[in-house]
Amino acid sequence: MSLISDTASLAAFCRRLKDADFITVDTEFMREKTYWPLLCLVQVAGPEEALAIDPLAPGMDLAPLFELLADTKVLKVFHAARQDIEIFHHLSGAIPRPLFDTQVAAMVCGFGDAVSYETLASQLARARIDKSLRFTDWAQRPLTERQLHYALSDVTHLRPAYEKLQKRLDRDGRTDWLAEEMAVLTDPRTYVVEPAEAWRRLKPRSSSPRFLMVLKELAAWREREARDRDLPRQRLMRDETLMEIAAHAPVGIDELARTRGLSKGAAEGRQGAAVLDAVARALATPEANWPVPPERVELPRGLAPVVDLLKVLLKLKCDQHDVAQRLVASTSDIEQIAADDNAAVPALQGWRRTIYGEDALRLKHGRIGLALAESGRGLRLIPLE
Repeated sequence: MSLISDTASLAAFCRRLKDADFITVDTEFMREKTYWPLLCLVQVAGPEEALAIDPLAPGMDLAPLFELLADTKVLKVFHAARQDIEIFHHLSGAIPRPLFDTQVAAMVCGFGDAVSYETLASQLARARIDKSLRFTDWAQRPLTERQLHYALSDVTHLRPAYEKLQKRLDRDGRTDWLAEEMAVLTDPRTYVVEPAEAWRRLKPRSSSPRFLMVLKELAAWREREARDRDLPRQRLMRDETLMEIAAHAPVGIDELARTRGLSKGAAEGRQGAAVLDAVARALATPEANWPVPPERVELPRGLAPVVDLLKVLLKLKCDQHDVAQRLVASTSDIEQIAADDNAAVPALQGWRRTIYGEDALRLKHGRIGLALAESGRGLRLIPLE
C-alpha cells in the first residue's frame, strides 16, 4: 500500500515514525483557483517506509500528521519548504519544527542559487527524477500508480540528500549558517499577509502619497475579499487594475467604469461599490497618515565602479568559500555598503561579514586590492597597506 486514505492508517503510520531521527516531507497542491492552496497529497518517508497521504479522502482527519510535524524530537526535512510550510501553518495553525530545508542547505554548501530537487537528487543520491508529471492535476481521483511513484520519489531521494548535506555542514562548521535561514522559515510572520500591508507587495508606478494611500486601501480590500471568498487575488482583480484605479481615484460609478480592465457590470455591481468605498476611505484619511514613499537611494557620484568591484569580490569570496552568492549579499546590500560602512544589511553581520563584509570594507577603503592569479586564471586578493 503506497496511499493512505483513512485516518486509522494515518495514525498507525505516524506512530511508526515517532522514534525516527528525521522524516522527509513533500506536498502536492493546487492553487490556481483558490486563495489558500488546496492540499491534494502529502508524501512522508521514514527510515523504513515511504507513503503518500490523501487529504481529500472522505472522512480523512490529518490530526495525526499535524501531531507528528509538531513533535520537536523528530527533524522534518523539506526541499524548498516555504509553500509546504504555508499550507501546514494554514491548516493546523503551527509550523513544523525543527526544520531542515535542503535547498537552503545546498546554497550554504555551494550548490548555487535555488538548486532544484532534480539536481540535488542527481548529485547527492545518484537518482534521476522524471518530472513529466510536474503539472498533473493532483485533485483528480483516483491517482495512478505512476503518479504515486512520482510523488514518493520527492521524499525517498531526499533522505540520502539530507544526510550528505548535513555531513558537509558539520564538516565545514556551517550548521549555524543554516540555522539563521531556518529561523526565517519557522517564523509565523513569514506566512501571514496583513491586509493593511498587502500594497507593499505590488510594484506601483507612482510614489505620490495620495496614490499610495488609495492603493493601500484597494489592496487591503482585495486581500480581505480574496481570503474570505477563497479566490486568487489576480482573479478577483489584477494588480494593473488596482493601480489604474489608484491613479485616478474615481468617486462615482461612471468614473470607475472607465477603468481599463474593469467591466461596466463589475463597476455597477457589488465589486464596484466595494472599490468606491475603499477609495472614499483612502481620500478621507488625514494626509498625515498617508504612506510615506520609500526614499529613492541614489548612489553618490563615482560609486558605481566601487559597486562593480564589490560584486567581483562577492563572486570571488563565494567561490572560495563554496557558498551561493544570493545567500551572502544582494545588489542592494552591495550598493548600501558602497555608500555606508555601517549599512544595516545582512552582509555586514554574522558569518556573512566574516566571509565577505570585512573584505568588502577593506577593498572599498583601498586596504586590499584585486589582481589576476599568477596562473592567469581567476583572481586573488593582495594587501595594499
